[in-house]
Amino acid sequence: MIDHYSFGQITIDGKAYTSDVIIYPDHVNPSWWRKEGHNLQIEDLTEVITAKPDTLIIGTGASGVMDVSEKVKQAIAQKGIKLIVEKTGEACKIYNKLKSSGKVIAALHLTC
Repeated sequence: MIDHYSFGQITIDGKAYTSDVIIYPDHVNPSWWRKEGHNLQIEDLTEVITAKPDTLIIGTGASGVMDVSEKVKQAIAQKGIKLIVEKTGEACKIYNKLKSSGKVIAALHLTC
């Protein structure tokens, strides 16, 4: 459960994080780094794809600065994964609503 999100900080199940995270059903990757910062590439999601989620929620930052290209969206769709891309505040709300409906993973950029 995401308890709170604000620019640069997220609290998940009572624990605070200050760097980008990936929330898996059974753990949190507390230091998600991307090859090109604000340009998400499919290589940045290798571990997520390997986990075979039903749904992947991507939070693009407080202002939506992180770009998710059509190429990435198509690659995710080809894997049979439902993709939701929103600013991180909205992505957190969606994650909390969907987290118990199948295997849901959230990859969240916390700033920008």
